[in-house]
Amino acid sequence: MRSHGPVTVYDVARALPGIEELRDHSRGLAMLDAVLSPEWEGRYYSYDAHWSPAEQLASMRDGEGGEYTIVLSPAGAFARVFDHESPLSPYGPLADGATWPGVLDGVPEAFREYLTEPAFTDEDDVHVTTACLWRETGDTAWRTGPVDFTDVEDHPDPDGSARFLHLLVDRTPEAYATWAADFYECPVDLEAVRHVLALRPLTAETVAALNPETTLTALAEDIAEIGYPTA
Repeated sequence: MRSHGPVTVYDVARALPGIEELRDHSRGLAMLDAVLSPEWEGRYYSYDAHWSPAEQLASMRDGEGGEYTIVLSPAGAFARVFDHESPLSPYGPLADGATWPGVLDGVPEAFREYLTEPAFTDEDDVHVTTACLWRETGDTAWRTGPVDFTDVEDHPDPDGSARFLHLLVDRTPEAYATWAADFYECPVDLEAVRHVLALRPLTAETVAALNPETTLTALAEDIAEIGYPTA
């Protein structure tokens, strides 16, 4: 992505992978976090392979009010980002209690139900979103609404998409290992990260290399929830 001027959802949309690669990488991120943080409350990345009978949910929460959710369905993928520090936040002084103009414009019929999904809206039915992207199964690119960034062009990451989606853009094992070592404040074994991001079945050795405090048996529920491949 370009490094000068603000980085917005438009830049991120061009850099994201296709739906299946995004699904696989999201499962790998969630599995790595499950190993590094056995307590769910302490995790950054999660994945629910059984969000509904036909939908899966990749998600992130930073513990400080920032989050993303990506619904993966037979229709494609619908992603929303919420950065509570963003000038586009519905709760900020510029947005006046509403989702920023343009953010949700153009969402196709296949994903319209997510505009009223209780998990993505607040008690006033405001969609808690600072960036939105979608990609139908037949699309060749991610799409976004026509957002005007003129009033916030001095902000390096006005909608939070660059910060929160960065490990979906940079999908290298090195990127995750660097981030995780900082977030979890522990050394992170690069070869073990490589193993998990490739979705190779977990081994006791791989788990121990990442976190000697947990075991393959203890991770059984997480493996099932994430839909991570088993031998």
